[in-house]
Amino acid sequence: MAPNKKSSARVAVVTGAGSGVGRATVHQLAALGWTVALVGRRAEALKETIQLAPTGTRKRLTAFPCDVGAATAIDAMAAAVLKKFRHVDVLVNGAGINIPQRSLSVLSRADYAAVMSANINGALFAVQAFLPGMRARGAGTIVNVCSDAGKKASPKAGAAYVISKFGMTGLTQSINEEERQNGIRGCCIFPGDINTPILDKRPVPPPPEARPLMLQAEDVAACVVFVASLPARALVEELMVRPTRAYVPVPR
Repeated sequence: MAPNKKSSARVAVVTGAGSGVGRATVHQLAALGWTVALVGRRAEALKETIQLAPTGTRKRLTAFPCDVGAATAIDAMAAAVLKKFRHVDVLVNGAGINIPQRSLSVLSRADYAAVMSANINGALFAVQAFLPGMRARGAGTIVNVCSDAGKKASPKAGAAYVISKFGMTGLTQSINEEERQNGIRGCCIFPGDINTPILDKRPVPPPPEARPLMLQAEDVAACVVFVASLPARALVEELMVRPTRAYVPVPR
């Protein structure tokens, strides 16, 4: 696809835009003047993300409901995004799920498939959908919101989630090995615990007093914006971010 020379707008696609880090990323990019395509399974959640944005930025936000785990749905979404905006500068893969029954002893094949579909298949499909346009422009940034579980396995994350996040680490490395000469760069962000609704899926959710000490969605979104805003010649391949203070339960 030929670049649209008449458009100077910076365009980002954010998956998982209906909540958590995805929603915070949408709001921060829009506040900086970016045009943002919001992608997620639930149309109502995307609508809420737009409604929660400051009034002056909402005109830059467009929802594209899509099941990121379905390749055909991703392709249709990408076609719709490119038809409307003509190009995409940044893809943020922020969609992700986990399941309560996550240890190896109880992990079902259906749950495993669901986690892999949302967490890594969706990221790969989105990358493949937008790469041709980025190659044609000779520029593009892909930010994969991973987890510290993509560096080291953790029982609290569970096997399926860990496998999917290690896959996202490998996907990012593959982007840089294969595409950096085309002007396309990939960054994998590895957050520690984030205070988002996914924590409620843990077999034992963290207590309320622990959550203020965790990373907040806005903290990780700021990392995404930092990476996306760097000069094109600069590549941050990996970014690890953790809470400054650890939660220590008070003995009872």
